[in-house]
Amino acid sequence: MQQIVKPIKDSWVLSSVQDTLLNKFESGRRNYTVFQVGKATLLRVSDVLRLKKSDVYDESGRVKRNAYIIDKKTKKKNVLYLKPVKEDLERYYDWLKEWQLHNPGKNVFFSEWLFPSMTKPEKHIDERRYYMIMHRVGEILNINYLGTHTMRKTGAYRVYQQTNHNIALVMKLLNHSSEQMTLAYLGLDQEEREHLLDTVDFG
Repeated sequence: MQQIVKPIKDSWVLSSVQDTLLNKFESGRRNYTVFQVGKATLLRVSDVLRLKKSDVYDESGRVKRNAYIIDKKTKKKNVLYLKPVKEDLERYYDWLKEWQLHNPGKNVFFSEWLFPSMTKPEKHIDERRYYMIMHRVGEILNINYLGTHTMRKTGAYRVYQQTNHNIALVMKLLNHSSEQMTLAYLGLDQEEREHLLDTVDFG
């Protein structure tokens, strides 16, 4: 049976997922930063994991304002706004530098990839590995709807909620071609629709 991945709608659950990613794994800072970047940029996991350090950092290690990429699936150009994850990326950069000092035999800090494999730094962490990480988080927290799309869906849901349900903006950020597709992606089920209808004064 195929797993249904949903956005994290509850802020307490989101905090628990972030805390677990950060503190329950040896490479927690990397795993957490993948999630934060995916959530803030609304990129597909394949595009998050294919980011290079040069996409997000300048030569002195400072976080750029924007990253310019081409989406793997749609082949469309995409401009990422990095300010929402600037602090996370700065901490991650420092963590990578520190990790390198303690593991001089592995060139993780010098890998071209933003999110390198810790065992094979010449490669980036792959989707299967990140799926296993999210699956493990789900097991620890007893949440059955986590997967590699969780960060993208959660970011989209939060933009939708916090911009007064600006579906056009969310559509654009997700590179979707219809509102219907975006609403389905956001998991706006009957309960959610009814909750929104409760706020309407029908007169």
